[in-house]
Amino acid sequence: MRPTITLVAASLAMALSGTAFGMGNDSSSAPAAKPAADPTFGRAKAMIEAKDYKGALPLLQQVVAKEPRNADAYNLMGYATRKSGDPNGSLQYYTQALSIDPKHLGANEYIGEAYLMLDQPKQAEQHLARLDSLCVFGCVEQRTLKAAIASYKAGKKPTN
Repeated sequence: MRPTITLVAASLAMALSGTAFGMGNDSSSAPAAKPAADPTFGRAKAMIEAKDYKGALPLLQQVVAKEPRNADAYNLMGYATRKSGDPNGSLQYYTQALSIDPKHLGANEYIGEAYLMLDQPKQAEQHLARLDSLCVFGCVEQRTLKAAIASYKAGKKPTN
């Protein structure tokens, strides 16, 4: 393969490699623990997928107690907190995830959605700009936050 084609293929593969809940960022981001190896993380993720947000929180707290640099766990703590009806409380967890991994796609999307719930669209737009710079070819997180901001501007305030 020619070098240009290889670079484009590698970039496209990175752009398409996201997984549920905004995890699976590129390998050049800050070191975060591998959540798949922790059965507690797996149980918490399954509870979130089943919409048992409050039940997942104690499990995620156990995960971050063992792995304080696990950006994915902090991101899911923020997600579960927000989905439990506390967007303001979710900000601390998203902020922690982003302090560990500023390139965390899910945390950038979800904190933007929390800011919209709190009627702070300028902060949401800052995270959209961050996603625009991280997602060279676009990504689900960028498109989702962009749509949420457009809906907000059209008068539809997001709920949990």
